[in-house]
Amino acid sequence: MRFELITIFPEFFTGPLDYGIVRRAREARLIETHVRDLRNFTHDRHRTVDDRPFGGGEGMVMKCEPLFEAVEWLLGPVSDANPPAGTAIVLLSAAGKLFRQETARRFAQLDRIVLICGRYEGVDERVAEHLATDEISIGDFVLSGGELAAAMILDTVTRLIPSALGNEDSTVNESFSAAATERETGQTKSETTTTSHESQVSNHGILDYPHYTRPPSFRDWAVPEVLMSGNHEEIWRWRRQQALKKTQRNRPDLLSGR
Repeated sequence: MRFELITIFPEFFTGPLDYGIVRRAREARLIETHVRDLRNFTHDRHRTVDDRPFGGGEGMVMKCEPLFEAVEWLLGPVSDANPPAGTAIVLLSAAGKLFRQETARRFAQLDRIVLICGRYEGVDERVAEHLATDEISIGDFVLSGGELAAAMILDTVTRLIPSALGNEDSTVNESFSAAATERETGQTKSETTTTSHESQVSNHGILDYPHYTRPPSFRDWAVPEVLMSGNHEEIWRWRRQQALKKTQRNRPDLLSGR
């Protein structure tokens, strides 16, 4: 997987790319990350990447010319958001579609992702219409720029790449995961029998269940006994119930329509 990050602040990514799973994935050559300074694709002495909006209004708008030139320098000519196969061109924008785990899973199947970090009041709409394959927002709030959003997407996608986490089951039953987890049923991939509940074990569309570790008691707050019972059926039921309770408490919108 190759990530191309187009930004006017290339130094921003010095930190996010050098820690944790992303760093290990880079060292293991599971991913490549390349930060491109958008100002290198300008042609005036001030290296201008923005201009005043037509029609008036506050703020400045990022120009389309350097963005098209940067992306086409990477990919070759791109016509009407039709990049080479296996490639996504992602514009980070508060006006985009919400980034979800299912989007991350789709991106994880690709060979290359170009992340365009918007700034200022916005980006010339011709970038969204004719260059980007995806216009993405990471939430219902406004950031000063797309760099932080790009780093979050890079991290989210990287951890879905096989071998990035070391343990392939680590992504199976997280919040918003789509597949059933063998860990809850006590079975392994080598076992061919299927329990009555195995196919139901999924956090698809809901939050993860609560996790506990040692010590079993801390300041009189004890770990639920069921988790130390060794009864996988009861543990599964408890986890499922708690996941639903947590979703109802923190994200009831995820349960609407169920």
